[in-house]
Amino acid sequence: MEKMSRVTTALGGSTLTGRTMHCHLDAPANAISVCRDAAQVVVAGRSIFKIYAIEEEQFVEKLNLRVGRKPSLNLSCADVVWHQMDENLLATAATNGVVVTWNLGRPSRNKQDQLFTEHKRTVNKVCFHPTEAHVLLSGSQDGFMKCFDLRRKDSVSTFSGQSESVRDVQFSIRDYFTFASTFENGNVQLWDIRRPDRCERMFTAHNGPVFCCDWHPEDRGWLATGGRDKMVKVWDMTTHRAKEVHCVQTIASVARVKWRPECRHHLATCSMMVDHNIYVWDVRRPFVPAAMFEEHRDVTTGIAWRHPHDSSFLLSGSKDSTLCQHLFRDASQPVERANPEGLCYGLFGDLAFAAKESLVATESGRKPYTGDRRHPIFFKRKLDPAEPFSGLASSALSVFEMEPGSSSMSWFVDTAERYALAGRPLAELCDHNAKVARELGRNQVAQTWTMLRIIYCSPGLVSTTNLNHSVGKGSSCGLPLMNSFNLKDMAPGLGSETRLDRSKGDARSDTVLLDSSATLITNEDNEETEGSDVPADYLLGDVEGEDDELYLLDPEHAHSEEPEYVLPQEAFPLRHEIVDTPPGPEHLQDKADSPHVSGSEADTASLVPVDSSFSLISVSHALYDSRLPPDFFSALVCDMLRFYAEQGDVQMAVSVLIVLGERVRKDIDEQTQEHWYTSYIDLLQRFCLWNVSNQVVKLSTSRAISCLNQASTTLHVNCSHCKRPMSSRGWVCDRCHHCASMCAVCHHVVKGLFVWCQGCSHGGHLQHIMKWLEGSSHCPAGCGHLCEYS
Repeated sequence: MEKMSRVTTALGGSTLTGRTMHCHLDAPANAISVCRDAAQVVVAGRSIFKIYAIEEEQFVEKLNLRVGRKPSLNLSCADVVWHQMDENLLATAATNGVVVTWNLGRPSRNKQDQLFTEHKRTVNKVCFHPTEAHVLLSGSQDGFMKCFDLRRKDSVSTFSGQSESVRDVQFSIRDYFTFASTFENGNVQLWDIRRPDRCERMFTAHNGPVFCCDWHPEDRGWLATGGRDKMVKVWDMTTHRAKEVHCVQTIASVARVKWRPECRHHLATCSMMVDHNIYVWDVRRPFVPAAMFEEHRDVTTGIAWRHPHDSSFLLSGSKDSTLCQHLFRDASQPVERANPEGLCYGLFGDLAFAAKESLVATESGRKPYTGDRRHPIFFKRKLDPAEPFSGLASSALSVFEMEPGSSSMSWFVDTAERYALAGRPLAELCDHNAKVARELGRNQVAQTWTMLRIIYCSPGLVSTTNLNHSVGKGSSCGLPLMNSFNLKDMAPGLGSETRLDRSKGDARSDTVLLDSSATLITNEDNEETEGSDVPADYLLGDVEGEDDELYLLDPEHAHSEEPEYVLPQEAFPLRHEIVDTPPGPEHLQDKADSPHVSGSEADTASLVPVDSSFSLISVSHALYDSRLPPDFFSALVCDMLRFYAEQGDVQMAVSVLIVLGERVRKDIDEQTQEHWYTSYIDLLQRFCLWNVSNQVVKLSTSRAISCLNQASTTLHVNCSHCKRPMSSRGWVCDRCHHCASMCAVCHHVVKGLFVWCQGCSHGGHLQHIMKWLEGSSHCPAGCGHLCEYS
């Protein structure tokens, strides 16, 4: 590592001199501790237990405490602590549950002094009393804490935290007999070493395990805790109840926390996993670290300030098998790389923009924001010149207001209250919601509901008379005719194959495949064409005459005396081979210009057989299917829902989801639906639309949403006579044996809906109270209170 700046600090009679440096260890470190004179550091781990001298330019190994021929689990350390009153006394917490003390003053190579084997599982933490030389405290994975007197062979007292494991224990600097302990269940307990039977105070500090704690060296009532919830919290323990005074949000689980000496609001943290850096936070500025050390390449396992009265040097050990000394002057400053601008939308559509004053140009037309037309959307605290961040916080805040009325959300409230989401057929729901949107001026939404009705609802059948009339008139809304075939112009090969073979087709219906893309037409009962909801008209027959005399008969203009044309069974073969049709003869062009042919018939062709007689088929049938299946539009509808959600109209997305149900829900992933539902429900509750919100929750099929209205629905009932909680689920109090909920009108027990007056607390059956208050405003119990039911 390259040489960096050097700092010399005078501390009484000693002087600290050093720079940022590191040394390589033989194995990963689990914990470190510094001796009283800040000249040596001990490093402990599963495979390492050494003491290093901290010199000006480097670390120098002084002593290896892992001696002996056979490896022992007593040397596998989870924690180590150096006594701050006796420089020869160390204690380690072994992974096999043994607490070991070490005496560096012993003349032999083996410095091991005492072994305490009372814990059954791994010991996570050991701690010496700050002023008592012979008192040692340990916390184990077995959930017990033990206090040892080093002058005895056994523990003095045992403390049970009633939890799975103890993660940290720390003696208080303020109170001689008090120590704090943290647990896996998120609790922090305060104990008096004189009373091992119960803790003095217990509170829940974190949402998850609490891994570490540290008492403040100056404000001795402050206790800092760090947990798996990625938070560092500072608690004031001087009050009757533990009060959270600061909270720092980190990016990973907090494994170690240490207050910085001589800096009242600074503390250092390291992570248990993911993040390898060490951060120094100012608790008054909890979102941006004051300093950051980035030397380690693996998780930092132990941190310690070199001297209790020097804030410049920080020591750390890591799983990357390195021991580092960090100089605070060389730390990176994240605040220097932070974005100095901020942008945020307000609830009413206002836009707030904060930036440095030097970046904001002075405008003569700008006026101060008064917030007269509604409640203020932000609050600005006056800066204290004595604060360390007062110079950095000199920024200008600009608020861009929406025009009055332009950001009104009345349409949202009206739409939510008037929309119909269930209880009617799909067509009626779509029509009703389209009408509501149209009345509110939301034409695009109204058109969307109309299109959904067309896609998912069956259209009505068109009458045959109207259909033929529209076709004969050549109307654009009518259905075009399919091509007519004249067998005269068929290819010779095809014509020879079209002779009817009666011996082969008696059992099959007479069918004609008109085109490779056309619909198959049946001739059994002269009914509708297959695959269509629209009736088809057929004109089938054998006639003799010229080609120009053939045209479609219009039912409205047909003469009654004309005979009905009937298709002989031998007119067409049962099935013929599909071949490429040769180009039409010239006389078809002449037919198109004939005055006897309508515009729709100009596109027809004739196929005449070889003999003089010929057959004609003219079918009034759509060239396309008039109604595609709804599944064909599923992708389009899903894109439409995502479009509305991305535009911010989550109300439309959720409403369509509920109305269409399984028709579209299966095509949208569950996580997206849940996100839309939660967003819409949150908006409804912001506008106090509780009934609509509950309806949306009930109609939702997502498990995460449908259970929302079942949370926090417990009703705690107290007896109206003895005022004590009802312990049973019945209507009779177990203590005073009185009925808890008596109707003030009928004097019977209320076993259903119960309504009561918030003024006098009397009530009864809902229907009875409503009927009573229709004729009288006085309480039916006779207390004289004027009750009101709304």
